[in-house]
Amino acid sequence: MGEKYREINKANWDERAPAHAVSSDYAVERFVSDPEFVSAVVEFDRPMLGDISGLTGVHLQCHIGTDTVSLARLGARMTGLDFSGASLAEARKLVARTADPVDFVEADVYDAVTILGPASQDLVFTGIGALCWLPSIERWAETVAGLLRPGGRLFLREAHPVLWALDDARSDVLALRYPYFEQVEPLVWTDEETYVETEIRLQASTTHEWNHGLGEIVTALLRAGMEITALTEHDSVPWNALPDAMVCDERGEWRLAENPERLPASYTLCAVRGR
Repeated sequence: MGEKYREINKANWDERAPAHAVSSDYAVERFVSDPEFVSAVVEFDRPMLGDISGLTGVHLQCHIGTDTVSLARLGARMTGLDFSGASLAEARKLVARTADPVDFVEADVYDAVTILGPASQDLVFTGIGALCWLPSIERWAETVAGLLRPGGRLFLREAHPVLWALDDARSDVLALRYPYFEQVEPLVWTDEETYVETEIRLQASTTHEWNHGLGEIVTALLRAGMEITALTEHDSVPWNALPDAMVCDERGEWRLAENPERLPASYTLCAVRGR
């Protein structure tokens, strides 16, 4: 496999970025018109996030920067890091219009410590739909721990690995179809569509993705010297992950229409680097 997955996935995200920037799902115009607006993903977890005023933070795999800007608006000094130059071009356009003091760096997530410096951050943030693009959760955990100062913290909200393992083409039953645990070889997908409403069809339509079990994620963080301080599973996720089986609430969260307590759809994890 080598590092070929990076170029394959980067081509896909470079194509997605312009479509996402004009989509209502990312609410770019709302960020411009309302300087106090924060993204639904960040707003969902504000009670667990707590006060981040004055913290130096990095948002790994930041895409077009809307969650990064949201964290800056809550008082953190934020840098967004992503491997997609096209995504960062859109992120920089956003902050040029909003004047939010956010920096953006083009780099692979595994290179973040080299680029930003060891023990340089008080906060590492990772949002929905990021970890599935990484082949090794252990390397990711080592990166997180390497970035954080002693006492610094990780804040992660992600889709649940059970959700990633489901057959999303079925609405009649919850059926496990794909690996729950991390595998050496990726799942290879070909899809000309992206997850926002757009008529654009992707030319770079192939992606390489991996699932990581919740136990694997927790264990990797513990081995890297992190202390888990909170882990909350949610019955909802901020996109329609199972078409024809989910309904949306007033916060933009999607959960099963029938008996949503059956499915852990996402989770929020908080961890602190040991002193």
